[in-house]
Amino acid sequence: MSPHEIVNDHLRRRRRRRMVLHNETYAAVALALTTVIALVWANVGHSYHDFWETPASLNVGPLSLELTLHGWVDEGLMAIFFFMVGLDVRRDLTLGDLHLPGRALLPAATAVGGLVVPVGLFLLVTGSGPGAQAWGTVISTDTAFALGMLALIGPKRAPRLRLFLLAFAVIDDIGALLVIAVFYTDSLNLVALAFAGAGLVGVWCLQRAGVWRILPYLALGIVTWYAVYLSGVHATIAGVLIALLMPVYNLRSRDLEGANEIFRLFRQAPAPGTAMAVREALAYSMPLNQRLSFALPPYVNYLVVPLFALANAGVELNGAALATAVSSPLTWGVIVGLVLGKFIGAILGAGIVMRLVPSSHLPGLDLPRVAGIGALSGMGFTISLLVAGLALSDEALRDQARIGVLSASLLALALAAVIFRIGDRLWPLPPPEDESLRRPIDDHTDHIVGDVNAPVTLINYADMTFEGRWRLMEALKGMRPMIEDGRVRVVLRHMAYTPEAINAALALEAAYLQDKIWPMHDALAELRGDVDDHTISQAAESVGLDVDSLWSRITSGADEAKVTDDGLDVEGLQEDGSPVVYINGRRLHGLLHRWTLTEAANEALAEVKS
Repeated sequence: MSPHEIVNDHLRRRRRRRMVLHNETYAAVALALTTVIALVWANVGHSYHDFWETPASLNVGPLSLELTLHGWVDEGLMAIFFFMVGLDVRRDLTLGDLHLPGRALLPAATAVGGLVVPVGLFLLVTGSGPGAQAWGTVISTDTAFALGMLALIGPKRAPRLRLFLLAFAVIDDIGALLVIAVFYTDSLNLVALAFAGAGLVGVWCLQRAGVWRILPYLALGIVTWYAVYLSGVHATIAGVLIALLMPVYNLRSRDLEGANEIFRLFRQAPAPGTAMAVREALAYSMPLNQRLSFALPPYVNYLVVPLFALANAGVELNGAALATAVSSPLTWGVIVGLVLGKFIGAILGAGIVMRLVPSSHLPGLDLPRVAGIGALSGMGFTISLLVAGLALSDEALRDQARIGVLSASLLALALAAVIFRIGDRLWPLPPPEDESLRRPIDDHTDHIVGDVNAPVTLINYADMTFEGRWRLMEALKGMRPMIEDGRVRVVLRHMAYTPEAINAALALEAAYLQDKIWPMHDALAELRGDVDDHTISQAAESVGLDVDSLWSRITSGADEAKVTDDGLDVEGLQEDGSPVVYINGRRLHGLLHRWTLTEAANEALAEVKS
């Protein structure tokens, strides 16, 4: 086998292993299996509770910490789980849909409905009886479980549905974390809390100083976690707070170019020192938030969360326990809150927004599909079990709540599967071969040239790094008479999947704020694919843009979600960056030049008039 074949074989094996470790469905199966193991273990002999109540202490000089094995899992390992949740929250608030009010509105309203209605139904069922304080059990969704099951039972032609569930879960998790911090903290040690605050300030200072290595953050993180634990606040909150301060930003082309330059030096003269420099340059080019978000999921999904399930899902299911649960308002409160409350709340929240803000209704995000997500969100599991343990001191009540959580997760999964099947049958999504326009024009967010009321609309999804971009630019300029007399309007959207293409798209968005998006578009097209930070700056200068303001906007990440959202519309329709063009909602194929575009526009105009 040649060296080239050896390398390719190694990369293929690594890719297959990575696909398994990052597969959400496999992670959900691992969680389900450990839950079954916990249930079997708890019902065979008496070792289950004895094992998890085993004391385990850690002593470092004058500092000591003694917890049971169960406590180490709940307060220690679960801090890593919540750290990963916090990374998702920070990234989505900074770069994702949640930092755009228009895009965040639908998942936010759906999540709020899924927080409020379940609590109301839970309290309605339980009243003021024993276990009423466990109302926080019904507010959260197990994101890992829900994502894994969505991959199994969800519709296959709704790419935005997974992103919607992630945004929904982020807001859902924020609500759950606030509830844990505010309502399930008995007493506070203000001195320890002050030390925790100092630790968080230290993490913030590291971030502001541009520290990109993990070790300093890890050291401060451990100290902060210990201080939060001593303060009386549940120690898992430390994981979220630290994650919210992790560096997150868009990939910068200059960092990638620097890593590439160091790699070229290594190829010219291989040496251990240069090899280490290459590794450091590659790590530096990727923000810490994104690096950790890629590295942590296998450990969290296959170790942390399964261990939590093993330590918390063990419930004795003998006849007496089941009879007590069946007659328990607490058990039924949890089931009704998670299964019906999440479902009804999600429909109410989403329905109101879709009714009042029609532009929030995107392809694959209609009410039947959102209702399925609402049902699926009833799989509270991880955080629900955690809150049940925090809220209830009586072990019998805890078991009743746990039975409710386990039953609710199964019922929510079944309900979601039924809703998705009904939705696919009664309101089917367009088949994959249907290449009609997937998202209507939004006069407020789309970039339009020409009369907004023109009868013919030409939409172009553009990759500014495609070397033949200038050809379509000339063809579009050839349609100027039809644009000027109000027959045609041209809409520009982005098709950016590489760092260079994303930067070019962000540059166009930044130029839009300076009222020069189209001159900037033409200047980038003239680069004929030679797009990098330097040429973007040159193009901006050539059309009279404020280059510093332009780069400030690009690096802020404020327009990242819009660029990503445009790309989702045409994902899978093109592989080489060549243009994707629609006229009045129908995609054009074949040669794209002035004659074919004009002919297609005239045909569309004739159809409109007839």
